[in-house]
Amino acid sequence: MTTSDMIIQLCEKLSISIEEISRRIGQSPQNFNKKLKRNTVSLDELMAIEDVLGVTFE
Repeated sequence: MTTSDMIIQLCEKLSISIEEISRRIGQSPQNFNKKLKRNTVSLDELMAIEDVLGVTFE
């Protein structure tokens, strides 16, 4: 499972859109969607998602 897949599953589980997460971490939805499609989400972005959603990636 890729990092992008984990983020998408987490969004579905928490009933939050990708667009909402991207806004909360300070990115445009278009840019973040491109990163998900290319699986190029950085470690800093993952840490920001953890903080915003109160979860931990392992």
